[in-house]
Amino acid sequence: MKIAVVSITKHGIALAGQVLAALPGAQLFCPEKFRADAETAAPGAFHCYTGKVGDQVPALFAAFDGIVCIVSLGAVVRLIAPHLKNKETDPAVVVIDEAGKFVIPMLSGHLGGANSLAGHLATALGATPVLTTASDARQTLAVDLLGRELGWTFEATHDEIVRCSAAVVNDEAVALVQESGSEDWWTHHANGRSGPLAANIQRFSRIEEIDPEHFAAVLWISQRALPAEFAARLAGKRVIYRPADRA
Repeated sequence: MKIAVVSITKHGIALAGQVLAALPGAQLFCPEKFRADAETAAPGAFHCYTGKVGDQVPALFAAFDGIVCIVSLGAVVRLIAPHLKNKETDPAVVVIDEAGKFVIPMLSGHLGGANSLAGHLATALGATPVLTTASDARQTLAVDLLGRELGWTFEATHDEIVRCSAAVVNDEAVALVQESGSEDWWTHHANGRSGPLAANIQRFSRIEEIDPEHFAAVLWISQRALPAEFAARLAGKRVIYRPADRA
């Protein structure tokens, strides 16, 4: 990820130095009046601007995959609100308080990687990650992240992702059918899961083993085409995952 770190105060810039140390290649952006502090905190990796921080947001959104803000949460909400488009393209945005106690992913937590970035920074800073997405708070499966670390892709509409994600976090019956791909996806899933798979998720080895009417959502991991007799029965409530490997 290309990451920008934004800070607008003297003490925040000092903390930014620790953030950059944990994120090789990241760049610091701060007001011109703090140039000397930026040189100390991030030698060779800082950019100073004149004017308002809000004027920098469009360029940061266009050029970076992630933005770490050592700025108050409320201020960041106001700064980025006019520039939001959709969860598939918006950058990850993470907020850190100036004391370095809390790391808060506030935008694009899953697809954009803000939750993962927040977890990494919390570990590096000895801070507390504040994860508010339901799947992370409950340590259950994140439908839109399943297998991503293994190079899997998924086939689903936005509405199908929403419906299947809701089924998982609301304890509805979910069928997880794995016909191919590595089975070592749970402990490496999203930000890492150490507990058992949620009780509402039932595992199968073949799509033919399930009765679609018994499940609110079906997550199918396979290399083959969806059998015709299941296409209509699963419409609107399935996500198909395509593993990069054929194990």
